[in-house]
Amino acid sequence: MTNREAQIFQWIMENPMISQEELAAKAGIARSSAAVHISNLMKKGYILGKGYVTNGPDYCVVIGSAGIDIGGMPYDALVEGGTSEGRAVWSLGGVGRNVAHNLRLLGIGTKLITALGNDTYARRIIESCEEAGIELADSLKTAKADTSVYLYIADEQGNRKLAVSDTRIYENLTANFVTAKMELLNKARMVILDTNIPEETIAQVCARCRAPVFALPVSVKSAGRLLEVLDRISVVVCHKAEAEVLSGIRIHDKDTLERAADIIMEKGVKNVFILAEKGGVYCACYDEQFMQSRIGTEQVSLSGAEDAFMAGVVLGYMKHMGVRQMAKLGQAALGIAVEVEETINTQLCVPAVAERAKVEL
Repeated sequence: MTNREAQIFQWIMENPMISQEELAAKAGIARSSAAVHISNLMKKGYILGKGYVTNGPDYCVVIGSAGIDIGGMPYDALVEGGTSEGRAVWSLGGVGRNVAHNLRLLGIGTKLITALGNDTYARRIIESCEEAGIELADSLKTAKADTSVYLYIADEQGNRKLAVSDTRIYENLTANFVTAKMELLNKARMVILDTNIPEETIAQVCARCRAPVFALPVSVKSAGRLLEVLDRISVVVCHKAEAEVLSGIRIHDKDTLERAADIIMEKGVKNVFILAEKGGVYCACYDEQFMQSRIGTEQVSLSGAEDAFMAGVVLGYMKHMGVRQMAKLGQAALGIAVEVEETINTQLCVPAVAERAKVEL
């Protein structure tokens, strides 16, 4: 669903008997353009027929990683080439699982498609998803590969300095596998991808899925998997390094940051959020570009920060909000997430996000 279709769909839900002329006047477009948007909504299954009977989806689908995060947290500055005293921590992780968990904390119905092994880590993930209300029925389970592990070292301030990610199991999430799930994807409010999954799988989803696609590139190397499908993506949330891959230019100041966002939009992405340095997020859509500052000041760990930001953006999108409000909700969710050592802050909830963002939900 495009931004304009989402706007028109919201007006139809509020008044199912609204005319095309009234919709055109509210949107500031021609009646014929309103008719095209309505036709698209019918083709996509959001409007069922006469009288604009709506069929609004009540869930989103996340396709991506689910694994275990194991980290080292030093008490003082890291000793290069030596041993640093500190603590070893572990938590359930994987970008896809983290986004899904945050979405459930915000009350959004969520189905996770991932790949899990037949091991202790997988059982812990399944138990956690069941407790959180994340549906795993469409995920792949295999005894031929181990559940993913993400190993990282942070500095004394909680910033990750080095990491190794074992994502081999996601090679099993093939294009054929997700093709069999296409009916589920097409009925979702949106589909959220992380780039741990194979490039051909991403391409298949973007080519055949009628729901809006959101993307979260998880590394410089995997960000390139989005380059051929940017024109099919509604929202991208990424760090500066991944934005450089998507835009093809180096970002070293405000001007190049703005230019990178322009290039990504020229390639077809409708809404771009670049997590910049010092906690800000550079936000861009066709109508405006701006920097949204961090909401909240306490920071214990940045683990899972971008995953929480994505969840806040999704919340705003589902509420038919503009890019500024989506950015505020994303930053509010991120601010809550980084206040704890764990990847997920279970204190995340709609009232807390709304209060911090100063957005009415």
